[in-house]
Amino acid sequence: MSTPALFFDGVSKSFNSGKTSVTALDGVTISALPGKVTGLIGPDGAGKTTLMRLAVGLLLPDNGNIQALGIDVLEAPLQVQSSVGYMPQRFGLYEDLSVQENLDLYADLQGVGHEQRQARYEELLQMTALGPFTDRLAGRLSGGMKQKLGLACTLIKIPRLLLLDEPTVGVDPISRRELWAIIDRLVKQEQLSVLVSTAYLNEAERCDEVVLLNEGRRLGQGSPKSYSEPMRGRTFHLSSTRLDKRRLQTQLSAIPGIIDAVIDGEKVRVVTRKAQLPDISDLVADGDTAINGPSKLDDLQIEPVEPSFEDAFIATLKVDTPSVADWFAPRDGAALEAGPIIEVVNAQRRFGDFYAVRDISFKVKQGEIFGLLGANGAGKSTMFRMLCGLLPASAGQLTVAGHDLRRAAADARSRLGYMAQRFSLYVDLSVAQNLNFFASAYGLGRKQRKQRIEWAMAAFELTAYAATNSGDLPLGYKQRLAMAAALLHEPDILFLDEPTSGVDPLARREFWQRINGLAASGVTILVTTHFMDEANYCDRLVIMAEGEVLAEGTPTQMKAGFRSAALPSPTMEDAFIGLIENRQKNKPGVAA
Repeated sequence: MSTPALFFDGVSKSFNSGKTSVTALDGVTISALPGKVTGLIGPDGAGKTTLMRLAVGLLLPDNGNIQALGIDVLEAPLQVQSSVGYMPQRFGLYEDLSVQENLDLYADLQGVGHEQRQARYEELLQMTALGPFTDRLAGRLSGGMKQKLGLACTLIKIPRLLLLDEPTVGVDPISRRELWAIIDRLVKQEQLSVLVSTAYLNEAERCDEVVLLNEGRRLGQGSPKSYSEPMRGRTFHLSSTRLDKRRLQTQLSAIPGIIDAVIDGEKVRVVTRKAQLPDISDLVADGDTAINGPSKLDDLQIEPVEPSFEDAFIATLKVDTPSVADWFAPRDGAALEAGPIIEVVNAQRRFGDFYAVRDISFKVKQGEIFGLLGANGAGKSTMFRMLCGLLPASAGQLTVAGHDLRRAAADARSRLGYMAQRFSLYVDLSVAQNLNFFASAYGLGRKQRKQRIEWAMAAFELTAYAATNSGDLPLGYKQRLAMAAALLHEPDILFLDEPTSGVDPLARREFWQRINGLAASGVTILVTTHFMDEANYCDRLVIMAEGEVLAEGTPTQMKAGFRSAALPSPTMEDAFIGLIENRQKNKPGVAA
């Protein structure tokens, strides 16, 4: 066997947080293969970022040995840093500098001579498709373009080992695909060794090997198939014409012996504890009530499916917990309004000559989960801010909960909850202080405030963190706190702007369980997401590009438009990429 590109031998690392000690890594032994892609996978707080920072000598271990490219990291950290490329989660782009100026700065920092730069720049700009944007300020790039620029800056001096800490977080599917094409090309052409962490478990399937971490310990290392093969016989698709897929998922999730139930296209994907389905005879049909109660579900379709790495991840790490959807009871006066609760007609938003939103129209019914999808920079967040009354429309009409946002934005806002892309929490305030602040901001009286904060602590399992500053919370708990704060005043409409970005699959499942419960209680949900599998939870959705609507309809309708002999079962990602690519082909001046 050749020397590993990276080798950890019994490495431990702890941090002090106040009076307590937190173990980030606990006796970890792993290796990364030379000339291969090794995935680093684990839930929030597993120790992935700590491991990467130790690998390049930015932290020192408490115990154990680390070698990178055969170099002892503890003895020669500067030598390691000159040979290893490291792209952290928040790469340090200078947003007031142009693309070219950022490249020049990092070439200076990496000691790349002027005579070598031009050829390297041309290669990197072609690889990342940033050639036409060298004069654009980095702060004005889309999320995907920023990630590609960060990667280009990391690669100005070609490293032998490349460490990428969640490079595709918050990036749309097309940009994710482009980033992976770059990684594959570097491994194939440059023989780079790559260690990459990701929150997208389908990306783990692309790796040669996967290291699975949890709570600072290594749970396993091997090929993706070495994880999925033991799951054979434990994965199934279930569907019914008499039961909505969200309700089917909710019922299946409550059955003992079923570890996981998630919406997968038009079906529900189930992972079982044993190699057979447990008793599911108590499933009941949607809205059917007979004299003796709801009728049994007698048209259930069941088929075994190939296990995936994600199935193994969930089966290994998921702990049985009571349903969180039970915290969201149907609201008083429960009848849903017949007309739209949100109506957008020819909405526009201009910034000077630039249209962030152009002539968008759609309607949302009460109790719907409505998705706004689009590539980075499509105008989704601008649309959200307009609907929340935080940004005035340049033209068009926006009506929310019966209020015209041009005339009664404050009245409309009292009916809304908003969970921003970067959670609007006060990082130096504790969980309890954040909840008290938001309850006061929403104008809740003392008695109601006390009741709602107690509800939030219990419903979102925040009690143990009540005195913890929100800035110190794991990402999944920041998400819980942000959502709890947005729901304190019991809004009729909840806006969720990329709420699961960077959150691990376990936290995403819990989050969508809460969303389903809210929708069932009559709350209207508007959500943006870059996880295309989450779009299947939406009743209807709009796909945007460059401020315009490309398509509107149900997920089923979106996917049907891309069904073919070559692609008999298109996914939402197939539909999304197809729509964006068709738009690019049909743009004036672009050759077919």
